[in-house]
Amino acid sequence: MKKICLLCLFLMLPALALARVEYKIVTASERGTYIEIGRDLAKWVAAPAGIDLQVLPSKGSAENVQRLRYEPGVKLALVQSDVYQALLDQAQAGNKPAGQIIRPLRVILPLYNEEIYFVTRADSPLNFIHEMKDKKINVGPVGSGTALSATTLYRLMYGQNLPDGNASYLSNEEALLKLTEDKSIDVVVIVAGQPAKLFADMKPEARQYIKLLRLDEKAPEIQRATKIYFPAVIRSASYPNWISQDVPTLTVKAFLVTYDYNLKMTKAYLRRFADALCLNFDNLQNHGHQKWRQVGMALPPLGKGWTYYAPMAQVLRDCAAHRVAAGLPAATTQQAKKCSQQEKVLGLCGI
Repeated sequence: MKKICLLCLFLMLPALALARVEYKIVTASERGTYIEIGRDLAKWVAAPAGIDLQVLPSKGSAENVQRLRYEPGVKLALVQSDVYQALLDQAQAGNKPAGQIIRPLRVILPLYNEEIYFVTRADSPLNFIHEMKDKKINVGPVGSGTALSATTLYRLMYGQNLPDGNASYLSNEEALLKLTEDKSIDVVVIVAGQPAKLFADMKPEARQYIKLLRLDEKAPEIQRATKIYFPAVIRSASYPNWISQDVPTLTVKAFLVTYDYNLKMTKAYLRRFADALCLNFDNLQNHGHQKWRQVGMALPPLGKGWTYYAPMAQVLRDCAAHRVAAGLPAATTQQAKKCSQQEKVLGLCGI
């Protein structure tokens, strides 16, 4: 705990050597989970570190890596694991632009799993995710992580690309209107950590118009998809106005990433960010978005081609070790527990 106390003193010192700076983080849509995670980081981590962090909406992960690489002031980004891996695969296959984008990117911290929602009309004959073949599917805006996830899933499940004539690239809100009004879309794919504002804000009447497709893990198509994606559950407690029972689905991992900065001043601020992340980790879990309760401070091994940002990684590893020594959890803290009747009534199970 001695080092943590020293870090506290360091962060409490007047900013003599380091004045406040303005950085940016790119997230996703205004009604998604990423932007709420970004706002939590701005409030609980960046501010104590002397960083005024501007939280920017975006189309999603694919755009985020571009902006992190090339847009001035963007120092942090939230990125889906399948987007990161797809760029690595392209780079390794000889795609020079992909290599220029992804090779200097570095992971700060693995975050949480994001659920994938497969939304269809309430009266649709479709009931399962693997029944989407040859259907009209909205995959999300070009440049979004959702678009990459949706098209990758389709390719994994059916061994072919989603036909151009069956794909649309509308925003979530536009696509849901098309789905229910003119029925020109059969399925809308949305990637968002639960509870997602888009669905949490829905009124009970939504049940008359839309439903979720369910995961059948025994289906051969799904078994092929789970080479990259993993089974998950969308909890009814997350959307009590909309769904009355838990719905099995697929999930993808979210990461907080940065660039391989070498400037002394930038490295110093990012180390301060890591210090503040350590010191305020409990605040994030207690006061931030519910997804923080699925995040651990430990840095597990990454896949081939993935690299942690060294100046911050050492700070976070030391933090995890001190949390363990202090009897605090360093890995994911959310654990399954039996819900009481009161928790069920209040919609708190699984949260």
